[in-house]
Amino acid sequence: MRLRVEFTTEPFDLDEAPAHAVVAREVVEAAELDAVDVGPFGNTAEGSADAVLTAVDALLRKTLKAGATRISLQVNVIGEGGR
Repeated sequence: MRLRVEFTTEPFDLDEAPAHAVVAREVVEAAELDAVDVGPFGNTAEGSADAVLTAVDALLRKTLKAGATRISLQVNVIGEGGR
């Protein structure tokens, strides 16, 4: 099964990326995901179910520790198979 996760971390800072946003970017870029798109107002990543769920666990734990006060995420099944 393949999954797509869309997420944002808050609070926002339009002048400089907050520590939790930097950590979120590092987590998804280091994960074994097939596609990652990091933007100023939302982020997406795709991959096998195991890879996405592992990344989501790390994302939640590490961004909260880095100061996130809210994390919004949505996980969608996008297909079967995986790497």
